[in-house]
Amino acid sequence: RILVALLLSAAASGFLQSSTRAATMGSRAFAPSPLAMAAEPKPLIKGMSAGMGLIKPIFTAEAQIQGLALGAIGGVGTDDVRAEIDEAVSSNKVLIYTYALSPFSTEALSLLDSVGYEYTKIELGLEWFALGPNGSQKRRVLGSMVENGATSLPKIFIGGTPLGGAAGYSALAESIESGELEGLLKKSGAKLAR
Repeated sequence: RILVALLLSAAASGFLQSSTRAATMGSRAFAPSPLAMAAEPKPLIKGMSAGMGLIKPIFTAEAQIQGLALGAIGGVGTDDVRAEIDEAVSSNKVLIYTYALSPFSTEALSLLDSVGYEYTKIELGLEWFALGPNGSQKRRVLGSMVENGATSLPKIFIGGTPLGGAAGYSALAESIESGELEGLLKKSGAKLAR
């Protein structure tokens, strides 16, 4: 929790050069920046994202408890949530689930913006501790859909498939650095933003 608080403080202070985004849900299309035609993953964010794997068991247990408790209180079941997620994944070439206050989500959105392809962003809430019944259950289900079971966000799907490992910032950064991302985007049929 201390690490999360430090990351949020750093992002809010501008240290991590995160951009501010409104809390919205919907499709977005961005043209590549004339100054940055190629995405440059930030090593600090990439390292911290990879380091989150060390506390994954704590977050996974917490997500299960939160999802079960809030889902029961709100009458939100995993089958309905899974159907919503499956529908969103199948109807979007590139889809990212985010938190508004997450520096990992903010940086992943910046990377996606810089590559210039259309994508859809679905924001579950401000952060994991502020999710309601639906968001808590979606977080649980999203964790079950990725290779390593991580419940952290962002979660990125390209062509209906989670983007490696936890499908988050680290996977996106690695796919950019390896040159794999553009091939995945083209194969998915994603369109360049105009």
